[in-house]
Amino acid sequence: MKRSRLGRRNGLPQEAEQLLWLASGLAESGSRAEDMFWDSRLGELVDSLLQAGDEEVLNAALDHLFAANAGAHDALADAIESRAESGAADPSHRQALLIAAPVLCWSRFSIPAATLSPGALANLRVQLGAHVLADKVKLSLANVLFSPDQLPQGYCETARFTAELAQAAERNQDLKIDPETLPETARFLSDVRYLVGTVIAEAGAPIFRWQEKDISRELAATQWRSQGGACLSPLLAGCATELVLPEAYFAACRQADRASRPYSVRASVAFLATTLDIPPARLRAVVAPFFDRQLEEYRISFTALDNGNVMHGVVWPLLGAEDDNSDVPQQIQQVLRDCGVNVILQLDQRFPMEYCDDCGSPMYPSPDGEAVHAELPEESAEQVPRHLH
Repeated sequence: MKRSRLGRRNGLPQEAEQLLWLASGLAESGSRAEDMFWDSRLGELVDSLLQAGDEEVLNAALDHLFAANAGAHDALADAIESRAESGAADPSHRQALLIAAPVLCWSRFSIPAATLSPGALANLRVQLGAHVLADKVKLSLANVLFSPDQLPQGYCETARFTAELAQAAERNQDLKIDPETLPETARFLSDVRYLVGTVIAEAGAPIFRWQEKDISRELAATQWRSQGGACLSPLLAGCATELVLPEAYFAACRQADRASRPYSVRASVAFLATTLDIPPARLRAVVAPFFDRQLEEYRISFTALDNGNVMHGVVWPLLGAEDDNSDVPQQIQQVLRDCGVNVILQLDQRFPMEYCDDCGSPMYPSPDGEAVHAELPEESAEQVPRHLH
């Protein structure tokens, strides 16, 4: 008997249906041998979609699995990310990997998205080669310190960027980007800048120094912060900086997102101390959850102890599997205490995700339990970025 043909789930394209099947098979696999079967076929399909620029198909499959099958969603996301960041110049003999070196920074002035001179690139290549990358790899760096707004948008654009850098690495060249072609960078008190490049190594050979026997990841991070920081700090004049260990692009971006949350709190306390001459012990922090359909983030406002005017605010977004059952409020309170802020008001009421209609800035919780605009004292606000992050 001929089977009736079933309609596609939620009108998903045929390629998206195929992604669901392969990702679900990989997530349910019970052996390494079966893993290799599913992973190979999933990788081939993802590669073809990335090359064709079918971003919508990739996102449709991810969106469907996010609600329907968490394990398959993670398997598909891993496959897409790994393929987007690891295009190969010569698949039979070489492996390529897009890497990022995040730099956390804050300044009461504008944080530059700097163009890197040939000399600066040469110095950074030396330090990456000495402390982060394995021996005998090829490296191409982009000549820009990217702001988050300027990074490749989407998986297909990331894959194209990986390929461009890989081609430059094969020629032992860096990739020149016209800064005029990049989006304008919004001004924040605290932000991240990214040094981005592609590494090429022999297939199966180490890419990072900690894959070799003589160094650990922790030691590599310490050496990079010291020596790489000496190269990067002059490029970010007027900024306090903290370096995150360079690694594979998506992993580095996630680590930067995670590290930037406590860094932004520390930066805010230091900013208020240096700009308004208010030491941490004279600050009150107000912490509250903000919801859309679910808990999206915590917002932290700062007031002086002797009044309730919200001077400044920080957003602490939820990441990964964090939800309202996570210990995020305790993490925030510990960071505040480590900064010397001892008066902390934790609000339990649900705030909506409100923003200022005029400037788009987030609204922050007041000690009275209202969402208000953060306003610096007038005499201190002239040189400060309009958006407080």
